[in-house]
Amino acid sequence: MSCEQACILSCFFYCFHYPSFFRIPQDWTRVGRVDPTEELELTFALKQQNVHLLEEKLKLVSDPDSAQYGKHLTLEEVASLVHPSELTQKVVRHWLHSHGITNCLTIRTQDFLQCKMTAEVAETLLPGSRFHRYVRDSHSIVRSSAPYSVHDDVHQHLDFVGGLHRLPPKGQDLSKKPQQHKAGLHLGVTPAVLRTRYNLTAADVGSTQNNSQAVAQFLEQYYHPADLAEFMNMFGRTFQHLSQVERVVGTQGAGKAGLEASLDVEYIMSTGANISTWVFTNPGDSGAGCKHMGKQQNSFRPSFPASSPYVTTVGGTSFKNPFKVTYEVTDYISGGGFSNVFGMPDYQASAVKGYLKTVEATLPPPSYFNTSGRAYPDMAALSDNYWVVSNRVPIPWVSGTSASTPVVGGMLSLINGQRLLKGLPTLGFLNPRLYKLKGQALFDVTEGCHLSCLDEQVQGKGFCAAPSWDPVTGWGTPNYPALLAALLAE
Repeated sequence: MSCEQACILSCFFYCFHYPSFFRIPQDWTRVGRVDPTEELELTFALKQQNVHLLEEKLKLVSDPDSAQYGKHLTLEEVASLVHPSELTQKVVRHWLHSHGITNCLTIRTQDFLQCKMTAEVAETLLPGSRFHRYVRDSHSIVRSSAPYSVHDDVHQHLDFVGGLHRLPPKGQDLSKKPQQHKAGLHLGVTPAVLRTRYNLTAADVGSTQNNSQAVAQFLEQYYHPADLAEFMNMFGRTFQHLSQVERVVGTQGAGKAGLEASLDVEYIMSTGANISTWVFTNPGDSGAGCKHMGKQQNSFRPSFPASSPYVTTVGGTSFKNPFKVTYEVTDYISGGGFSNVFGMPDYQASAVKGYLKTVEATLPPPSYFNTSGRAYPDMAALSDNYWVVSNRVPIPWVSGTSASTPVVGGMLSLINGQRLLKGLPTLGFLNPRLYKLKGQALFDVTEGCHLSCLDEQVQGKGFCAAPSWDPVTGWGTPNYPALLAALLAE
């Protein structure tokens, strides 16, 4: 997909190819222009072939009513389907070589090139770009605040160039202020609390050799193996588990561990206990979000990749009583809403239309969201008041959907293990099957709203939970044994 649909307009010499709305976030400070000889690394996304065929194949292998259900493609089969044409590869490589750029890496599908070059060469290659150094706290990064362009002959073979504009989002202050508590009640969410709430027993751990799970770290945060070992020593004594990651793909950064990275690894390995875990590392908790359109005009801002129709998105909940294992209500930071980019997929159309009809009288103004867009989340889990070990220190009151997502991911890994034991394929893309369950095997969450724009019209209130599916907690939170039974059924 192109960065902007407007880029399809043909230009005689150069065609602009950039997100025109891009602005450097205010929390980044520009230090100055980079030295022309400083080495940069840019990523070139080459046009894929047969994307529509890949999408059709995904629908077939993910639909439990299809004869192709579960017959997933191998990476080699995906590569043969979507790899860029020989002409595209030839044109892009010739363009790069003509500027002296030869230090490039590619991947199996050949649709991405990651190339190193000096800043001077990059600015010549991409007219309009001007690279500066930006700092935030102790973090330094090089980006271009200006739009770039490429020659029209090349533009038709590229989707985008990465490494110019996007900056890592600022990590949330995930640690909340402790509340007053009474003696004898639990003091935060731990693996034991999760297992109690979602009905996992000590026997619900991985037992299949050919099963695995993974965490991707894209916030330039890293986990520390010592933190994982300490966390499991403190909180993993009631169930069989692993205390080490099987493999790290990429390079772990130096310095302190990141709180969100620690949270992800520790909790996917708690619900997905005793399952081989990989971490992929590469140097959305905002309610409905808010985008300022102009003077006294706002709209909700959907997040990505949460709003992609090709991922299972997990919202957040809290216990009704934060110190007891009670039923769950909406966590006000739970991300959710409607995409402005992706259309509503068929698998969720009925559920979303039902919600819109049921709560029509209390919905935010229609100018704030796109009722025809991909709606999210798809399900939810606890996201409030977690214990995490980071930099060898136990930290309480950590919150965010960075907690709920690995919790659900770990449970789905357990279910994949049970499917493999029965000779069934792994679940693959879950959403079509999840929506056919219509809330079966999930605890419905019907109380609470999430936050949004602080303006006169909506006054910080986004969407609210309701019976069945809603854009705050999806279909609800997992009841593990019931979900296992439902997803093991032929």
